[in-house]
Amino acid sequence: MHRFTVQGGKQRKNGRDLVRMPLRANRAKAGDSALATKPASVEPSAVDPEVEGFLALLATRRAPKTVDAYRRDLAALGAWLDRPVGRITTEQLEQYLAELRAAGLSPSTISRRVAAIRSFFRHQVLLGARTDNPAAELDLPRRRRTLPRTLSPAEAERLVEAANGTTPRALRDRALVELLYGAGLRVSEAVNLQKSSVDLDARIVRCIGKGSKERIVPIGRQAAQALRRYLGRGRPFLDVRHRPELFLNAKGGGLTRAGAFLILRKLAAKAGLEPGRVHPHLLRHSFATHLLEGGADLRSVQEMLGHADLATTELYTHISDRRRRELYFQAHPHARRKTK
Repeated sequence: MHRFTVQGGKQRKNGRDLVRMPLRANRAKAGDSALATKPASVEPSAVDPEVEGFLALLATRRAPKTVDAYRRDLAALGAWLDRPVGRITTEQLEQYLAELRAAGLSPSTISRRVAAIRSFFRHQVLLGARTDNPAAELDLPRRRRTLPRTLSPAEAERLVEAANGTTPRALRDRALVELLYGAGLRVSEAVNLQKSSVDLDARIVRCIGKGSKERIVPIGRQAAQALRRYLGRGRPFLDVRHRPELFLNAKGGGLTRAGAFLILRKLAAKAGLEPGRVHPHLLRHSFATHLLEGGADLRSVQEMLGHADLATTELYTHISDRRRRELYFQAHPHARRKTK
């Protein structure tokens, strides 16, 4: 039987003695499984040169977060196998997936791990290190396609109007939420914008998306006005460290993703919305949905969102269709249910 990390003895950490107990592969409880533990809690195994070479090449083509995710997934497989990943067989991979399912991991998590493994072995085949891809024929769990949640136009307007102050931070918050909702930016794209990324005269913003691809997105009049006020009366008071980022925090440093999340939660509470429900990507979903409901064509929305695959953008058409059906059944007298 394979073990994920099997080392005994004591280890010193932060001045305390830790007893490393063997982790069993067949624990019944999902929350208690070694497969379900976070990577940080798994003792690191020896460096696998083949995996490191693959990740180095991957880093030239994919986003850093993707590389980190693949690193964790391959490290988890290597710890389970207890030898270099390149030596695994299809039968062992099938056993690994079976134990992942038994551990209670979600279908999306399992699919992501398989994607990392398949990509690694495609790399091995191209190098000639292997003649086969043992992960090519693996059966993946069915992933339930869920529709992203969105704000209604009225809710989005309430959220924007909640940032109505005149202090430097309030002007920053208004500009941020206007840009997230008005341009559909990812939160990482928004916080990484430079001051020079925005052209207020042309009303466009240049952002760097996934895969380091630049795209140009138009912004509306309200977003341009909010940015102009922030740049003129807000940012100069925050820019005590002369930073190039467009959005700055209270100490003059660049605004972080966590900071953007916190800003939206505070605005949501002020707007009477559920704070836990409101996050930057919700505004991106709302941006796409409201554009399509307003008559924008699918290809233009795809380009504004920076989606590589049109099928990803098509998901928002289902939201529009669902909302139209709901409005029909609410509004049309022949569609409404009769009440006794």
